[in-house]
Amino acid sequence: MSAKLTSNNLIRSLKIENPEKIKIGCVVSEWHNEITGNLFIGAKKKLMRYGLLEKNIHEISVPGSFELIFGTKTLINKDYDAIISIGCIIKGETKHFNFISYAVINGIKDLNILSDIPIILCVTTDNNIQQSINRSGGKFGNKGEDSAEAALKMILINSK
Repeated sequence: MSAKLTSNNLIRSLKIENPEKIKIGCVVSEWHNEITGNLFIGAKKKLMRYGLLEKNIHEISVPGSFELIFGTKTLINKDYDAIISIGCIIKGETKHFNFISYAVINGIKDLNILSDIPIILCVTTDNNIQQSINRSGGKFGNKGEDSAEAALKMILINSK
């Protein structure tokens, strides 16, 4: 039987020292804000469960997922330990979905290559709004929570 995961156990499981000193920037797309807002809330709650202070989790809004690249770039040299880029791209009837998805994913990848801090991709690329709902707090959980945990793991790797 596994032990109940309390916030202290979570912190110890990742061996996070001084979580109250960690600062996270979250760049959040306003497009499909009902989805991206839920992803941000999920990330924020998960980070706070690990002991991060609410005042050290900053939300920066950008108009759409394509703008996540520039918004994230502006935070790289600020005082953050990691950045989470949060967006939602839903497939439509044109190729726009493919172009935006490809550009955003590659843009965030490129920023990771250039940056000294981890940048976490939290962008859903779904066929319809229901899939996005399912991944932002619905039946498949909240990918924002997964991204928060990834950020903390990457901070640990970066601190070694």
